[in-house]
Amino acid sequence: MQTTSSVNLAAVAAEFDLRGDYLEGEPYGSGHINDTFRVRVTQAGTPVQYILQRLNTRIFRAPLDLMANVARVTAHAQARLRRQRQNDATRRALTLVPTRAGEALLRDADSGVWRAYLFIEQARTYDLTDTPAKAFEAARAFARFQALLADLPGERLHETIPRFHDTPHRYAALHEAVHANPHDRLREVGPELDFALSQEAEAGRLLNLASAGTIPERVTHNDTKINNVMIDDRSGEGVCVIDLDTVMPGLALYDFGDMVRSATINLPEDSTDFNQVRCRREIFEALARGYLEAADFLNATERAHLAFSGRLMTLECGVRFLTDYLLGDVYFKVRRPRHNLDRCRTQFALVRSIIEQENELQGFADGLRV
Repeated sequence: MQTTSSVNLAAVAAEFDLRGDYLEGEPYGSGHINDTFRVRVTQAGTPVQYILQRLNTRIFRAPLDLMANVARVTAHAQARLRRQRQNDATRRALTLVPTRAGEALLRDADSGVWRAYLFIEQARTYDLTDTPAKAFEAARAFARFQALLADLPGERLHETIPRFHDTPHRYAALHEAVHANPHDRLREVGPELDFALSQEAEAGRLLNLASAGTIPERVTHNDTKINNVMIDDRSGEGVCVIDLDTVMPGLALYDFGDMVRSATINLPEDSTDFNQVRCRREIFEALARGYLEAADFLNATERAHLAFSGRLMTLECGVRFLTDYLLGDVYFKVRRPRHNLDRCRTQFALVRSIIEQENELQGFADGLRV
C-alpha cells in the first residue's frame, strides 16, 4: 500500500470537486490491488471525508472502459434505489465524485489514474467473517446489488479483466507458468501442483452450463469478498457494495462462490496453519439464507450449484496464487517470502473441506427453496 510520503494527496484532492479545503489523508483499507486513501476536507467549517483511489493500471489496462462501467453501474443503482423510495441512496450505492473538469478519472503528472468517491460514514468492512450475522448481511447485500443491476440498459458492460473467472483459462496460465518456471520455484510446489491438477477436470463445469444456455449471463460483481461490503456500525446491516472494478458480465454463481471462498474459511487467507483450515458450515448456511432471500432471479440450475460454486471459486483462487508465486509475485501484493504460496495452500485446504461437506451444504441450500 502506498504511504502519504510517496504521493501528494493534497495535490490530487485539489483536482477533484471535493468542495472543501484539504486537511489530511492516510492509507485506508486492506485491498491487494489499488492504492486507497481516506482524505478529509473542511466544508464551511465541517470536516468531510472522501475516498481517493489510484488504480493499478498494470492490472486494469483499460481504465477508461473500467470507469465507464463504474459510472453506468453507480448511476443505475442509485436511480433504482430512488425509485424504490430509499432516502439514503448515496449510502447504499457508491457515488463517484468528478474531477473539476467533470471527468470520472484523473491522470496525474506521473501517469497515475485516480478516482474519488463519497465516503460511506458509520460503516466499515471486515476481513474475516466472525459471525453468521455478518455472513447473512454481506450475502444479502451482494444479492441486492445483483438485483439492482438486473435491468441495466444499454450495451454489454466492458470486460475490465477479460476471462477473469474463466477457470480453464486460469489453469492454462498455470500450465504456462509451470513450463516457464522463471524463478526456479517449481521444486517447492509439488504437492500444491498435484492437487491443482487432480481438480482440473471440474474447472469448466459452470462455463459449460453457460455455453449450453442452462445458466444465464448476468451483471455481476466478480470479487465478492466479505470486505467488499460496508456493514453499518449500529444496525449491522450490509449497506453498500464497494470495489466495483470487476463489475462486468459474469455468472451469479461466481459471486456466490467467491462469498463462500472468502467468508466460510475459519482462518485468514494467508495463514500458515493449513491443517486447521476448514469450511464453517454455519457461515455457509448464513450466506445461503442471506443470498437467497434477495436473489429471487436465480433459476433452478443456478440454485443447484451453490455449494459447487464455492468449491470452484476457491480452487480458482488457489490456482491464481500458485501461478503468481511461480511467476515471481507479479499480480498480488506480498509482504513476505512465499506469501502467495501460503495463500495457495490455504485455499486448497479450504477446497478439501468444502468437498468433504458439499452434499450437506447443497442439501441445506436446497431446503431453502420456496
